[in-house]
Formats: sequence, structure tokens, C-alpha cells
Amino acid sequence: MTRNSKDAARPGSARKGPPPHFDVDATLATAAILVCTGSGGVGKTTTAAALALRAAESGRRTAVLTIDPAKRLAQSMGLTSLDNTPRRVAGVSAAEGGSLDAMMLDMKRTFDEIVLTHAEPGKAEQILQNPFYQALSSSFAGTQEYMAMEKLGQLQATGDYDLVVVDTPPTRSALDFLDAPERMTTFLDGRMIRVLLAPAKAGSRAYVKVMSAGFSVFTGVLTKVIGAGVLQDVSQFVGALETMFGGFRERAQATYDLLKAPGTAFVVVAAPERDALREAAYFVERLGEESMPLAGLVVNRVHRSAGEALSAERAHVAAQALEEAGGHELAAAVLRVHAERVALASRERRLQERFTGAHPGVPLVEVAALPGDVHDLEGLRSVGAGLAGATTTAVCA
Repeated sequence: MTRNSKDAARPGSARKGPPPHFDVDATLATAAILVCTGSGGVGKTTTAAALALRAAESGRRTAVLTIDPAKRLAQSMGLTSLDNTPRRVAGVSAAEGGSLDAMMLDMKRTFDEIVLTHAEPGKAEQILQNPFYQALSSSFAGTQEYMAMEKLGQLQATGDYDLVVVDTPPTRSALDFLDAPERMTTFLDGRMIRVLLAPAKAGSRAYVKVMSAGFSVFTGVLTKVIGAGVLQDVSQFVGALETMFGGFRERAQATYDLLKAPGTAFVVVAAPERDALREAAYFVERLGEESMPLAGLVVNRVHRSAGEALSAERAHVAAQALEEAGGHELAAAVLRVHAERVALASRERRLQERFTGAHPGVPLVEVAALPGDVHDLEGLRSVGAGLAGATTTAVCA
């Protein structure tokens, strides 16, 4: 756990003065897993890519895994596409021993790999061809989050990487992967699974007998909704998957433990906006409840002005006076732009202070706004330098 994680876990803990500084380089030098989370549109994907690139160029063997369906990560790294296989990113000026691989989670392929690795040889093909499995592995609620944890565990277990950076989906469901291991275990231990296992073990005649005798009303309704064939597919799938249940349970617990391990660090990304900071507060509080190691908060696309000594009100008054005098249109326009910038900076600062007042122990780093998007490695380097406080830059969406 990072030095300030315990403070972060107590939103109301007393602390006066500015929030502690988020030392990004120190986190990159020591973490084995770095999970970037936050709401949509705050620059989370670019932050993850920039952190991974900076770690690689400091000499660490790094992989970045995205489960965000957007293609920005691949584009910013000069790759035509990302898939379930780590791909080496060319053009990385890595220090000795450093490297950068990038990949995007393929939910179904990851599930297939688990089946082929852990199922009995005679059962693997039966599972892969089962219609219910094909639906489950492609779109079933919660499967993506669990498969993300499986892939994270696989990458970490290879020993090929010093650091794995994970970019999560751009909604509150970004934290669903915290629940994914428990949900999988609950699913496997559920009453419905046990019911379906019995007829699958006994055979097709017992299937009809058991399902008719014990659950005639329930199965009658279910059959009308999804069809008898689908119900039998489910039973057969569960029966074939039975030999893998223990492995699922063990790996589910192992991946959950991995998220709480000392080598794991969470980075929450937000913009200086009301909704984004509200979501950031939710993430911070949830991580605290789960005793997950929070490294810090990135407040992205922050607006500041070097001339804030001239207040927005005084700038507006001066601009109005120049306009009334005539002949000073350009100067008046500059003053109004300055007034808008100072007012925006003041509003963002108030929102940020509200967050830090409620979560005073959360380490924080500000990243200034850029006029454009980040679309190449040079842009990611600039972003990484800004995150580490080396330059003034910004992270785009």
C-alpha cells in the first residue's frame, strides 16, 4: 500500500493545507500493477498510455492493457490495431532493459484460452461449441470485467513485465472488476448452477425428469422465454464446465488478492468538473472501502493563468472602458479573454478544493489543458512529463 493510502481510505480524515503531491515517477518505479480508473472523457486512456511509455523509457519492461473499446490507445502508439496479444511498440526510447507492449482485451478469446488451458481435453471442444458458452463468452454481463482480471493475472504471471498498466472502461463500471472475482464465485456456488449440474450429470432422460419434477413451474416460464433448447444448452454447458469450477474459484480469489497486494497501485483520473470530480470521489471511497492501494488523483485539463492578479471583474471593467473610449478593440478583446480564463480557473479551483476538503489525504497532481489531442508517442512523452511535474502539458480524452 502506498504511503498515503490509509488517509485516502478515510474521506473525512483531518488534514490542513494543500493535498499531498502525487509523485508519479516514484509510483512508476515501484509498482508492479497500475490501474487507471475514472469516468468517461477525462483523459484516462491517454493517461494510462503516457504512464506506460514513461515507465518503459525509464528502463522498466512495461505492458499496457486497455479494456476500453475506443481505438485511441493504438493510434497514439502508432499501431494500426490492438488485440489480445501484446504487441511491441516501436519508437520507444527505452533505457537499458526497458520496453513497451500494448494490447486490448478480447473477452471471448481470453475465455477460450482459459477453457483450452484448464478444461479436460475431452471437455474443451464441447464447451467451446456450446451455444450458451458462445453467448456467455461474448456478451454476458460481468464477463468482460472477470476476463480483464484473468488477463491481468496472466500477464503478471508470465514474469515478462516489471509493470502492467490497466486502462479501465470509462464509466462507474470501471470498478466492476473489483466485484468480478466474487461474482464469479457466487455464480459458481449458486443454487441454479447446482440444479443444472444434477441433470447434466445424470443424462438427458434425467434432465427431463428432474427439471419436470422439481421445477416445472419455473422451467415452464423459462422455456417460454428462452426455449427448451437453450435451457438444455445451459445445463450441458454447466456440466462440461464443472471440472473447471475449482480453478475459477482459485483464480478469482488470486486476482482479487493481486489487486490488494503491495505492488498494485490505483490512479484515479478526473477533470476539474463537477460530475467528473463527483465520480472521482466515488472511486476513491470505493477503493478505500475495499482497502485497495490508491496511489493518487490526476486532475487533468486544468486551466490556470499567469496573470490571475488581474481579477476577472477588473478585466471586464477595463475592457468595457476601452470599448466605450473606442479604438481599442483588440486590447478590449484580450482583456475579456483573460477575464473568462481567470473565471474558469477560479471555478475549477473551487471544485477541486471541495474534493480535497472531503478527501484531504489523497495525493494529487494537476495537468494543464492542451489545445489539441494527443495522437503520437511524442505527445505521450509530453503528457508523461507533465504528469511527473517536469513540464506544463495536458492530457486529452
